[in-house]
Amino acid sequence: MKTDAVPLPAIRSRTTDFVALSKPRLNVLVVASSLAGYVMGGGDMSNAANVVFTVVGTALVAGGASAFNQVIERNADSLMRRTRLRPVPDGRLQPAESLVFATALAMTGLFILGAAVNPLSAGVALTTLLTYALIYTPLKRRSSFSTVVGAIPGALPPVIGWAAARGTLSPGGWVLFAIVFLWQLPHFLAIAWIYREDYARAGFPMLPVIEPDGRSTARQATFYCCALLPVSLAPTLVGMTNTAYFAGALVLGLLFLALTMRFARTRAIRDARRLFFGSIIYLPILWTLMIVFRA
Repeated sequence: MKTDAVPLPAIRSRTTDFVALSKPRLNVLVVASSLAGYVMGGGDMSNAANVVFTVVGTALVAGGASAFNQVIERNADSLMRRTRLRPVPDGRLQPAESLVFATALAMTGLFILGAAVNPLSAGVALTTLLTYALIYTPLKRRSSFSTVVGAIPGALPPVIGWAAARGTLSPGGWVLFAIVFLWQLPHFLAIAWIYREDYARAGFPMLPVIEPDGRSTARQATFYCCALLPVSLAPTLVGMTNTAYFAGALVLGLLFLALTMRFARTRAIRDARRLFFGSIIYLPILWTLMIVFRA
């Protein structure tokens, strides 16, 4: 008897590829930042439904944005060793079906936030999606300033959480935005330095590509990390956290700055990697300090 059934391993492989399209590991920090914004905004943690809808809605919008990004950049991704095996550039998923998937994720996330949380959180999430997919992603092919522009949608997840908790965009939410905005820049500059040859091969005019001696990359990473230090202390200064947070954030910020300055001094790949991994550790610890020692 002839059958057209699709083998189970093939179904699993395609499912894995669609999951990879949403970059779930990358978006863990996005979801954590949204949850931190919700807690710091005074969200009711006993309201399990609201917490779950906020987290799931944010995760789906972030996944959709990542999928749109991979479709738009599929040709450039195929030229980079780091990204050439992603599902779309490798041909395992077609652009059309990937766009449908991205749209479905993003629209479902926006619907959940708008209908089950509040319209403001959905509005902030929509702004995140549009600025990431329609402004930042195309700008990457045109200017090194795209790194700064991309930090805007990257810093909005805690604002989504804050809006979900309060229904307003009060100053505390923008303090969280500023922290994540400034944190991203040393983080992304370290990545750009590590993979500068890949970016050059794909035609991305990242700062380490257009100024290969690395001095501008080092200066900017140091500048943004220096700016982050006082901003990371602002939650105590505006009454969101107590002095224990201030002390912890100060120590954490100085350690992050030390990693950044070491990279700036040597511009060695090993120190760029240390800065990159240090940045990944920095943000969750800062969120934890903020939540534990909130006022």
